[in-house]
Amino acid sequence: VDCDHYINNSKALREAMCFMMDPQSGKKICYVQFPQRFDGIDRHDRYSNRNVVFFDINMKGLDGIQGPIYVGTGCVFRRQALYGFDAPKKAKPPGKTCNCWPKWFCCCCGLGKKKNRKGKQKKNKPKGESSPQIHALENIEERIEGNNEIEKSSLVPQVKLEKKFGQSPVFIASTLLQEGGIPSGATSASLLKEAIHVISCGYEDKTDWGKEIGWIYGSVTEDILTGFKMHCHGWRSVYCIPKRAAFKGSAPINLSDRLHQVLRWALGSVEIFLSRHCPIWYGYGCGLKRLERFSYINSVVYPLTSLPLIAYCTLPAVCLLTGKFIVPEISNYASLVFMALFISIAATSILEMQWGGVGIDDLWRNEQFWVIGGVSSHLFALFQGLLKVLAGVNTNFTVTSKAADDGEFSELYLFKWTTLLIPPMTLMVINIIGVVVGVSDAINNGYESWGPLFGKLFFAIWVIVHLYPFLKGFMGRQDRIPTIVIVWTILLASIFSLLWVRVNPFLSRDGLVLEVCGLNCE
Repeated sequence: VDCDHYINNSKALREAMCFMMDPQSGKKICYVQFPQRFDGIDRHDRYSNRNVVFFDINMKGLDGIQGPIYVGTGCVFRRQALYGFDAPKKAKPPGKTCNCWPKWFCCCCGLGKKKNRKGKQKKNKPKGESSPQIHALENIEERIEGNNEIEKSSLVPQVKLEKKFGQSPVFIASTLLQEGGIPSGATSASLLKEAIHVISCGYEDKTDWGKEIGWIYGSVTEDILTGFKMHCHGWRSVYCIPKRAAFKGSAPINLSDRLHQVLRWALGSVEIFLSRHCPIWYGYGCGLKRLERFSYINSVVYPLTSLPLIAYCTLPAVCLLTGKFIVPEISNYASLVFMALFISIAATSILEMQWGGVGIDDLWRNEQFWVIGGVSSHLFALFQGLLKVLAGVNTNFTVTSKAADDGEFSELYLFKWTTLLIPPMTLMVINIIGVVVGVSDAINNGYESWGPLFGKLFFAIWVIVHLYPFLKGFMGRQDRIPTIVIVWTILLASIFSLLWVRVNPFLSRDGLVLEVCGLNCE
């Protein structure tokens, strides 16, 4: 549980244990993930802090494949999965044999040797569901309990165990016990001494901690890496949504803090994308399923979508300023394909909302902040990640401030300047200017130009509507005048000014009037 979260349901741990103690599939569950729920968020959830689309749709969908990803808080783990062991595998049924063939034919084809080889492997393999690593370590466990010390094993040498878990015999002994515990004969004084040794800062040096064991290092979003490594070992996870929220916490409701939080998440995804643990090329030939791999790929490549998103938000303004349309003339077949794709996306969204119990307002808030975060935080994370990986330039990690208790939603209207505000503000300004220029051009050119103008205005206004929560946060608290009134006042004032210039009765409609001034210019 994160430091800004607390247990809201005392029965949550029992529900997680019910999954892990399931007699059929419980032994392969590495962790049980609970959704994040937050306190202190405004009623309209302006910046989509609740993330209901992710927690109530995406995570529930992943639960049907190999399990949800680890989100860093509100999670119950199995120790064996954290220690880097493979998930237990079911013993394969013996292969079918046929005794109707003559012996000389079996000897020539090698069937007899294959049968003997299978018999030897069957003798060595333990019965039931188990992991080969766990049983190799159980062999050492028996030696520990008999001699009160760790001896060398033919299966897992002592040096290998110390290289993996560190130089603590008592701790290594506890990792070998599938149900936990300590070796018999250990005293309180020796346990205290070993505990102080294990929690020291230098204990994990030159070991597999942070590489193959425990939380994986190398990214500010270590939660994605940790869950990814467990799924690569063949484990599966479970998503549990109790009626009463299991854990609750606070979220940054200020615009700048929210953008910095999204920046940190996106930066971690870029780091994973540029590392050896990238799910595009890591973990093949293991227990990771294909669709689960696609979900992890999606979780690390989404910052790249900031580049086409900025292009899509800029093109409507460019079309209005240049007079060219964003969509070229297409055939009837291409228009039908476009309409079919658009309808399929809309139908998929409706089905997801009905299945996940998500309202249309939550989906719209998520869509709005996806555009705001995509053109700002995701873009900065992409360049910062490239600088960090390629040039070695580290970026400062700052913990985002959460909602304060000094007033209800007091930080919602607090304005904090940051460079993340520049790209969305630029897109907002150029689209508003494009609308004004487009309307003025249509007024000057007559009724023929109004038809193509509506198509151009649709795309530009669509971008402005998506960036509207950003504009509210940028302007801060407005005690008397709503932000939408200010926006429409500026827009309508510009349009009426242009209309006044067009129909100004004080100007001659016949052009310039030339009169003789009476002066001799020669």
